[in-house]
Amino acid sequence: MDNISVRVGTLDDLDQVMRLAQMMHEEIGITSFNPSLVLPGIYSALQQERGLMGVIGPIGGELEGAVLLTIGKLFYSDDDVLEEKGVFIRPDLRMAKGGRAGKLCDFCKQAADALEMPLMIGIQNDVRTEGKRRLYERKFGAPVGFQFLYDPRKPHEEQQEQHEAA
Repeated sequence: MDNISVRVGTLDDLDQVMRLAQMMHEEIGITSFNPSLVLPGIYSALQQERGLMGVIGPIGGELEGAVLLTIGKLFYSDDDVLEEKGVFIRPDLRMAKGGRAGKLCDFCKQAADALEMPLMIGIQNDVRTEGKRRLYERKFGAPVGFQFLYDPRKPHEEQQEQHEAA
């Protein structure tokens, strides 16, 4: 499986990327999924307008995974940063040989190096968090902070149980 590689996504990948986005939302979405809000960001990244996508799979064919990167600004600066909006590997391939998630992480680092921008990447869900944390620490070093989600629609005890199960 050494032939697994990440390439820059193109508009030919649009349908497959949208499929992966829907799958990712079904697994880790916090709120409802609105394709009309997701599409412009993905479309722009596939055209390399203020972003880019790394994808695993043949052009126009079924994709195994992807990462969405956008170029944005922090609220306190005029400087651009590269922001990871989502890394996703199809569930049926997560345990397969090839290191897909690691290769997507490497793609992110290469993009940040090429663009000479800081990369902001993190884990924004509670699904298999510990394994992701270890991978990210190997690839990016120690974390610089933590992110928390408080959801008033769920009892605190339920949120605590989800966290402890992760």
